[in-house]
Amino acid sequence: MSASQEVAAPQADPLCIDKLPSAARGGPVSHAISRVARLHRTTAARLLRGAGLYPGQEFVMMHLWDRGAVRQSDLIKAVDLDPSTVTKMLQRLEQSGHVTRSPDPKDRRAVLVEATEKSCGLLDEVTLAWAGLEERALAGLSPAERTQLAGLLSRIEANLCTETGGCPAQDS
Repeated sequence: MSASQEVAAPQADPLCIDKLPSAARGGPVSHAISRVARLHRTTAARLLRGAGLYPGQEFVMMHLWDRGAVRQSDLIKAVDLDPSTVTKMLQRLEQSGHVTRSPDPKDRRAVLVEATEKSCGLLDEVTLAWAGLEERALAGLSPAERTQLAGLLSRIEANLCTETGGCPAQDS
């Protein structure tokens, strides 16, 4: 067979069931979402490292930048993380001068968390990191495909929120 007669190798199907672990064969899309989520988080961590942030801290900062001072208990609900994880994040952010925590004057048992003036420098870095992440993740997709993907992911999120009994507000 000449080079011009060679048959092209079949394109690899990212959802090819034969390449899935046997336990995941009933959920090829779920398996793909898990792999993509892990890679997305790893890439985000690499991009945010330059700003001195650990993964997840940017969500805390985004919420504080948009909302101003909030009770720590409300912040924990908004970012939907374990309270001890948020406390550790806040300790690191406080040590780096990006947040302050103080007693709530309306309820001395509650703690208010607020972004500092210093943290405003992070805003541009986080914005650039997320824009870079978006471009890396969606490279090669047309604007229409990006819109379609966002819509499909939104539907998946709504399905899972219903399944879990609701999700926190996603406006942060």
